Amino acid sequence: MAKVTFDSDRCKGCSLCVIHCPKQILAIDRGKLNKKGHPVAYCTDQAACVGCASCAMMCPDCVITVER
Repeated sequence: MAKVTFDSDRCKGCSLCVIHCPKQILAIDRGKLNKKGHPVAYCTDQAACVGCASCAMMCPDCVITVER
């Protein structure tokens, strides 16, 4: 099982990871803001993650880590 984690303090909520996730298990939490005031991305279902790392490749700020 793969594990995807986010460095929430560096996330700017651009949604590129959400758009490119083939399993559609990423979302932006508009109710949670980081230190800079941006909404942050999160994984809605870790068990469904296949570890493809599409989200990490698309992230312009390199805030996503995918472990297989």
